[in-house]
Amino acid sequence: MASSLSTPGSQQVKANPRARGASHIDFKSATTGVAAKAMRNELNNMVAEIQDSAARKHFDAEMSGFFGLFNRYLAEKAKGERLDWDKVKSPAAEQVTPYSQLTSKAADPSILNKLAVLKLNGGLGTTMGCTGPKSVIEVRDGMTFLDLSVRQIEHLNSTHNVNVPFILMNSFNTDDDTARVIQKYANHNVEILTFNQSRYPRVSKETNLPTPRSATSDKSNWYPPGHGDLYDAINNCGLLDRLIAAGKEYLFVSNVDNLGATVDLNIFQHMIDTQAEFISEVTDKTKADVKGGTLIDYEGQVRLLEIAQVPKDHVEDFKSIKKFQIFNCNSLWINLKAIKRVLTNDELDLEIIVNNKELPSGEAVIQLETACAAAIKHFRGAKGVNVPRSRFLPVKACSDLLLIQSDLYSLEHGALVMNNQRLFGQTPVVKLGDTFKKVSNYQKRFKSIPNIIELDHLTVSGDVVFGRGVQLRGTVIIVANEGQHITIPEGSVLENKLISGALSVIDH
Repeated sequence: MASSLSTPGSQQVKANPRARGASHIDFKSATTGVAAKAMRNELNNMVAEIQDSAARKHFDAEMSGFFGLFNRYLAEKAKGERLDWDKVKSPAAEQVTPYSQLTSKAADPSILNKLAVLKLNGGLGTTMGCTGPKSVIEVRDGMTFLDLSVRQIEHLNSTHNVNVPFILMNSFNTDDDTARVIQKYANHNVEILTFNQSRYPRVSKETNLPTPRSATSDKSNWYPPGHGDLYDAINNCGLLDRLIAAGKEYLFVSNVDNLGATVDLNIFQHMIDTQAEFISEVTDKTKADVKGGTLIDYEGQVRLLEIAQVPKDHVEDFKSIKKFQIFNCNSLWINLKAIKRVLTNDELDLEIIVNNKELPSGEAVIQLETACAAAIKHFRGAKGVNVPRSRFLPVKACSDLLLIQSDLYSLEHGALVMNNQRLFGQTPVVKLGDTFKKVSNYQKRFKSIPNIIELDHLTVSGDVVFGRGVQLRGTVIIVANEGQHITIPEGSVLENKLISGALSVIDH
């Protein structure tokens, strides 16, 4: 088949050199068609293997979703760049509302009965050297991300006599472990619901074919396709219809590791008052956030722009704090009936993010992913709300864990509250080196968490150990060169210090 499609194209180029460009497009279209057909055959073969009719129906629906994404990927690849950078502008004033301008009138807490809270719980803790779901890592006072989230919703329900259900979107990587963990919340005043996002096959970069040869292939051949899968997944499992039937009208979505993403009545009331179908929380960008997705104005429409979508020649423009002053927190408020409308009308068209990976065998593969905030362009009255930094407290690495566990914060009903002794609104910049990367190593290197209430910047590199009761102030840089060791003794006070070399700091 390949030769019959490519041969006429080659002859046409020879016969008419001016048609070279058109022939190139024809060739790409033909190649795209062959790749799509080959992929469809592979997916059909995997579906046909499954004997159980219910399981086959579910798997077929997943593979249909994947095939649609793969087809779009091929088409976009053939066409080239979709984004016209000249049309990318900073969002207009009416597209992003400052949090300080939200209505000051007290919201009626009864509106919470219209709300459901969903945490994106598909990730593993591998980056921090942990096995299992990231949400079960202990982050503060012996409590996990899940513990803190459940406590927040339980307090909300008890305080206001409402019924806000707590939903977890798991992946095939986290579902079994999460199911075991949430049993301990059986007697809490919160209804916990779970569903799984899709399981898509990784694609060989060389052949454009799925790496799994059967539906039961090893886990390494499959991946959860990003949180943009939320819409199809919650609809396909029937939970979207169940929530609407139960009188729920709004969904608050956030990452399970963002400890600042709590239910906020001001934002919720603002959404109701303005009849916005979609609100994306954003916050002011710092130098540490230059790679984060941002809201833009594109031909008069508010949209999400991720760095993966930016043409290579404009990456530095994208990182500029002058042009793009905010970034997306991935905390979203969405109208449930509007989700249903968008899906029913088949309007959902999320920008594809191509994630390059490598299998344990060394084979280069791609993952086709989407982001849930990218759906903002499909909803009426959609906007951003520029929230304080306190609503964006993600724990992506042990450097973040140090901030969360420190005296910067206290816990109130599962929510982190900034210490009022901290004189600056921003949290300190903390950079811990590779020796602190895994949680187990991080715990061994801090005999207790230092006092950092007056810290501006901390950089630690190499074999460094902190004793108990250490205080860090101003800018502190500690560098132990390779083969060298530094111990910071118990009770040390380091203020605007640079410590380097093979030193043990001792009392005298």
